[in-house]
Amino acid sequence: MEAAQLVIFIGLLIFVSHLFAGIFEKKGIPDVLMLMIIGIIIGPIFNLVTPESFGIVTGMFTTITLVFILFQGGLDLRFETMRSALRGMSLLTSINFLATTAVVGLIAWLLLGLEPIPSFILGAILGGTSSAVVIPLVKQLKLQERASTILVLESALSDVLCIVFVLALIQAYDSDGIRVGSIVGSIISSFTLAALLGIASALLWSVLLAKIRTIKNSMFTTPAYVFVIYGIAEELGFSGAIAALAFGVTLANIDSFRFKAIQRLVKRGMNTFNDSEKLFFSEIVFLLKTFFFVFIGISIQFTNGWALLFGFFITVVIYLLRIPVVKFSIYEPLPTIDLTIMSTMVPKGLAAAVLASLPLQAGLPGGDMIRDLTYAVILTSIVLTSILIPVLGKVPSVSAFYGAIIRKGRKVYRAAPPVIADAQENLPAEVEQSTEEKLEE
Repeated sequence: MEAAQLVIFIGLLIFVSHLFAGIFEKKGIPDVLMLMIIGIIIGPIFNLVTPESFGIVTGMFTTITLVFILFQGGLDLRFETMRSALRGMSLLTSINFLATTAVVGLIAWLLLGLEPIPSFILGAILGGTSSAVVIPLVKQLKLQERASTILVLESALSDVLCIVFVLALIQAYDSDGIRVGSIVGSIISSFTLAALLGIASALLWSVLLAKIRTIKNSMFTTPAYVFVIYGIAEELGFSGAIAALAFGVTLANIDSFRFKAIQRLVKRGMNTFNDSEKLFFSEIVFLLKTFFFVFIGISIQFTNGWALLFGFFITVVIYLLRIPVVKFSIYEPLPTIDLTIMSTMVPKGLAAAVLASLPLQAGLPGGDMIRDLTYAVILTSIVLTSILIPVLGKVPSVSAFYGAIIRKGRKVYRAAPPVIADAQENLPAEVEQSTEEKLEE
């Protein structure tokens, strides 16, 4: 593309992304799917743009997008809800990751002929969920707060599990041994120390925020600060994603800190973000999300038809596996429709795309197969999630299939079906009642 054409395309893309968001609100068709289709059209189909055209900017852009989405997603999480969702989140994250890693690993080993460790590396790469896909979708769906919190936290924590396990398995292949203690220690340190860094940084920023606001054109200083925290965490060997999420969560709950030392700081003035700042951050996330999913579409390769076919098969297995995983790991009194939506939220994204090339770089046998299958699963999983969300509300047989499995053997809690937030006003009054109100009745 020439410079003038590129500028026109960017302008049109921003316009149509707002249109797609409106379609999602009214019709339930996720905008991420339509953005990916645009990327596929201008990328693999017509070859107007290729991933190589972006050069070094590619890695920087995807990282910036992930940091912003996690930070802004943390601003919507409250400590009270997180405490109530902690058990469900930890069980769902661990069971889903381990089950997916085991099942995909066995498929790759027994059906594809990969060696055992490379097979389970593929399983670990595909064991998480994508924050870049899950968080924007959760924000636009009318789920209960606990269900939304579980999905957001799972998407962030599972990325860390994927990274730690993949690196550990690659090391195990080179050294002919798996060190369980090393894996567990890496996970605990990555989670805990990254969270502490994010919390401490947020407390410091809350004290400085009032003074920062007095500086002209200072709105971008907070994102810059988050980037610094992310970079420091990564340099120290911790999870930058968890640090960014913890930073946002802490600032959103700054009024909940009751320690004496914190109270002394409160007297000096601790602040959180106002409505205009939150709106500004959400607009940035909207723009980054728009370009991110177009870039995902551009990056998809259709040269290996066999990999696409088998990737689709693996994706279907992962989604079928997710149903019993949600059923047996979530004990919270959530309505069936919320649990059904949670059963469709296993799209793969940035972490899987980054990890896909590591086995090939490490010289593992089947590294090219692992890469191609991962890219195929990323595409098909995002498409499948985007299709299932509106289908669940419009095709009774599909929602009945999910509901029958989830309801069996557990108490059913009824609540309003997940709808797009702006369309809530079109529902009858009795449907808008919350789960708690209906339980009281």
